[in-house]
Amino acid sequence: MSSKKIVVIPGDGIGPEITAAAREPLVLAARKAGLDLQFTTCLAGGAAIDARGVPLPDDTLAAAQAADAVLLGAVGGPKWDGVAPDLRPEKAILGLRKALGLYANLRPVKVSESLAAYSPLKPEIVAGTDILIVRELTGGIYFGPKCESKTVEGVERAWDTEIYSAPEITRIVKMACQAAKGRRGKVTSVDKANVLASSRLWRRVAAAVAKEEGVEIGNMYVDNCAMQLVLGPKTFDVIVTSNLFGDILSDEAAVVAGSIGLLPSASIGDGPGLYEPIHGSAPDIAGQGIANPIGTILSAAMLLRHSLKAEAPAAAIEAAVDAVLAAGYRTADLYRPGLTKVSTNKMAELIIKQL
Repeated sequence: MSSKKIVVIPGDGIGPEITAAAREPLVLAARKAGLDLQFTTCLAGGAAIDARGVPLPDDTLAAAQAADAVLLGAVGGPKWDGVAPDLRPEKAILGLRKALGLYANLRPVKVSESLAAYSPLKPEIVAGTDILIVRELTGGIYFGPKCESKTVEGVERAWDTEIYSAPEITRIVKMACQAAKGRRGKVTSVDKANVLASSRLWRRVAAAVAKEEGVEIGNMYVDNCAMQLVLGPKTFDVIVTSNLFGDILSDEAAVVAGSIGLLPSASIGDGPGLYEPIHGSAPDIAGQGIANPIGTILSAAMLLRHSLKAEAPAAAIEAAVDAVLAAGYRTADLYRPGLTKVSTNKMAELIIKQL
């Protein structure tokens, strides 16, 4: 069997519970593909601040850099709201992204028939939705020059600067095009080219990349895209967009799907990929055994697909999750009368049984 190194960062709140629940399905699926996974557990986030005084210890970063992939639970919580800005738990994620060269965030949004009723939209609008949002992760307004406060001509001002280079746009659009080739072959590039100069460069470069890749691409202003995600989410296949727009649209798409507890994500690029559910640490329910582990289990499936290049076991995990949900099993966040309420560990056991 081929051996692979996986760093697990449980993090804070429900993080330890959901990462523990995801390990056995990941191991079982990987074994079927001839992969032997070697796990190392590391501290990051609030747990690392408490134990080591920093959100991202050097040994955690070194372990992540030497791994084949990183599985993260969740970080943060009100306990650490009062720490200095450069010591906030979320700095761990930003530090990992930067050190590992993770320039693309992949967020799939799928809505099956059994979960369509959970969406705030009509079931017939969302059922069958299958979108992959590809968000540029290390450029744009979040990383451009900024000033929090400066008095100019007697008036206090602040600014953030949106900057993109052609190479940054090229690599993220190329990744989106390659993903589309394995799906329905359609990319929607989202920008604000009627107003922003950076978006006009984005649109021009995106068109050239798509032509080179032989993929159909359409352009959409971000405000229109936000509206169309509500009116007709099934019309989208792959959405590629900037850091700021991707941050907003991916959260909107998560709400359209009906539950953030089910949705995974992957941050990939030059180094080992980082995989995590999109929800937070939920400290109010930590330790109660009621957290939904599905977002983390599906993140483990993405780890298999993108970092270990093991498509069959990744698809097997996703099919197992679908089967358990279709059979009416739900954790507390999704429970409704007539269904079967299960704990965090029981949900994982059911998925393992399907595998």
